[in-house]
Amino acid sequence: MYQHNLQHQAQKRGDPPGKRKYRRHHSGELQKAQGGRNRNLHTLPGDISQESYEQLHPTGPKHDYAYHTEAMDRAMEGGIDDVGLGVLFGLDKYKYEFAGLLMHAEHLEAVHGVGPHTISVPRIKHADDIDPDVFDNGISDDTFAKICALIRISVPYTGMIISTRESQTVREKVLPLGVSQISGASKTSVGGYADPEAEKNAEATSEQFDVSDQRTLDEVVNWLMKMDYIPSFCTACYREGRTGDRFMALCKSMQILNCCHPNALMTLKEYLEDYASPQTRELGMKLIDREIEKITNPKVKQTCYEHIHDIADGKRDFRF
Repeated sequence: MYQHNLQHQAQKRGDPPGKRKYRRHHSGELQKAQGGRNRNLHTLPGDISQESYEQLHPTGPKHDYAYHTEAMDRAMEGGIDDVGLGVLFGLDKYKYEFAGLLMHAEHLEAVHGVGPHTISVPRIKHADDIDPDVFDNGISDDTFAKICALIRISVPYTGMIISTRESQTVREKVLPLGVSQISGASKTSVGGYADPEAEKNAEATSEQFDVSDQRTLDEVVNWLMKMDYIPSFCTACYREGRTGDRFMALCKSMQILNCCHPNALMTLKEYLEDYASPQTRELGMKLIDREIEKITNPKVKQTCYEHIHDIADGKRDFRF
């Protein structure tokens, strides 16, 4: 039924004017995900020009520009609800990349009825075998901030991700502009989390990029709370099947405050109890006490309040 609905929407709405038709996947190429829900896909480098893409991928399985660009359509036709877009800024002219990114988001909304669940905004950075100075399309911190702000205005329902490629200073600059997901204590090498010592051997691990923000997770959580942000570790929507159009309906009807907000507070409470330093725990409890009062639904507020106390008593895994 869900697959039929996607096809019906594509037939009814069609591609936005002026856009090329996206090819359907070959038979058997992508099987429908079991149940048609609770799956997600994210690909990079994203929406750069075909000429630049083929120069950067002269051979190999990624060489086919059209096949790579149409990955999201094949995924959604195959039953994957949530897809994430992203551009590695610096590979091509940023204005082209930015316009292509927004057009891709518009296309998914028009054809499949659901836009991207997330948009990532990485910039090319130094790595074991990459010198960013070789690329002449780099963007300044101010331009990067403008891009983040414009994405938030253009696609207000979509989560925006910024990684530890960026420094604390840059991350602090773009958070108020609509960034909703950040990483902390990231490892970018193969096996980096399993064997931290092996990560120091660059030849063996080949880091994807150099990490600019080297702080621990506790330091990042503490930093966010000092700026009055709520660090959330929530995965409730995936576990409850609130993906695709179901999540977007929740988001676009502005019910985040009665669902995501209490879930964020409860998952933060679990982190504070199990992993946080004493200083971070004290700061977090004060934040939870303040933020729980902002829940507008009285029943949800009371249930959240009760679960916060249950977590303090050792119980875990509550969610709306």
